[in-house]
Amino acid sequence: MDFMTALDIGASALSAERTSMNIISMNLANAKTTRTIGGGPYRRKAVVMAATEVDDPFSKHMQSALDRELRGVRVQNIVRDNRPFRQVYEPGHPDADENGYVKYPDINVVEEMANLMTTQRGYQANVSTIDAVKSMYNKALEIGRG
Repeated sequence: MDFMTALDIGASALSAERTSMNIISMNLANAKTTRTIGGGPYRRKAVVMAATEVDDPFSKHMQSALDRELRGVRVQNIVRDNRPFRQVYEPGHPDADENGYVKYPDINVVEEMANLMTTQRGYQANVSTIDAVKSMYNKALEIGRG
């Protein structure tokens, strides 16, 4: 594996983790949203990631057997969670139904914060990986100048 492939893999992970952080932040921001443009309470979203090729098809023929199995990551889809809404008795709320219940998104703030921390750690690990690759590249240049 060359330096550029390692950077491509790290960059693909950074992009996917950033998307995941944005979705988690959106969930946290809308934890109490009872009315959306589409109608009804906000629906929690989740990111589905999948392995993806890092190289174009032609470069596969120029690789060794070990390099052919390298994969990056991409966001395959952003899905809506189908958890049932939480119903809270608030008869004075403008979005209360005829029985006085308000439907809130079933977003667990603790779960979302744990997901956010995990995603941030993954992002930091990929930044460290990219920094290590850059450091190796710089050392190789120094040796070459030597």
